[in-house]
Amino acid sequence: MLSYPSAINLSSQTLHFLTTRLRRHRVVIGSRWRKLPPQRQALLVLAHLRNGDTYARLAAGFGVGVATVYRYVTEAVEVLAAHGPELSDAVRAARDKAFVILDGTLIAIDPVHHQRPYYSGKHKCHGVNVQLLADPAGRLSWASPALPGSTHDLTAARRHGLIATLTSAAIVTFADKGYLGAGGAVGTPYRGRGLVGYRKRFNRHHAKIRGVGERAVATLKDWRILAKVRCSPHRITHLLAAILTLHHTPA
Repeated sequence: MLSYPSAINLSSQTLHFLTTRLRRHRVVIGSRWRKLPPQRQALLVLAHLRNGDTYARLAAGFGVGVATVYRYVTEAVEVLAAHGPELSDAVRAARDKAFVILDGTLIAIDPVHHQRPYYSGKHKCHGVNVQLLADPAGRLSWASPALPGSTHDLTAARRHGLIATLTSAAIVTFADKGYLGAGGAVGTPYRGRGLVGYRKRFNRHHAKIRGVGERAVATLKDWRILAKVRCSPHRITHLLAAILTLHHTPA
């Protein structure tokens, strides 16, 4: 088998953060010996999450079995997910901002046995619906637990308590037409074709502000493991929480 050097576009602080968490976890569970030390396990996990490297490729590159790679990744994701930011944390941070941007995205998955709830008619593929909050600069603040891909954005936002929480905190929120009827603090553009006058100018201004939120979607999907998730859809929520924890690691 051929091998080659590669790179992960993450800082050394991120590696150090995950290494420290894994080292503490091993002490807590009383793990005396592993094939890979904590730093190598952390590097393996980051290669999987950030670059989307498969278990087989990682097993060959790190000199361990595929089953060992699976255990290492699962363990690290659980450790990271336990420290994932909550919606309340994002709301507290948003109070210091002029507004937030609410958007939804679909993360593609392999077709599953119970296919109908996970099939998105809008995107014509199977996936899970994830709601995102971004600050005025488009920086990712928070990502919701995953819901089946057929879930409408407004329904998902209400189910996660986003509308009520943002309204209660009086945080001005910009969202697209998928959230029409949300009410509260959530502002959406006018609906309809051939808008003129004030409504047309309002929609143009609204789109200019809201469009910055696409950066948050790009930031999340820069973790290549999310290009198409091949694990059980029920594990994606923990995967998202783990990625958020790493994303918010001080650089």
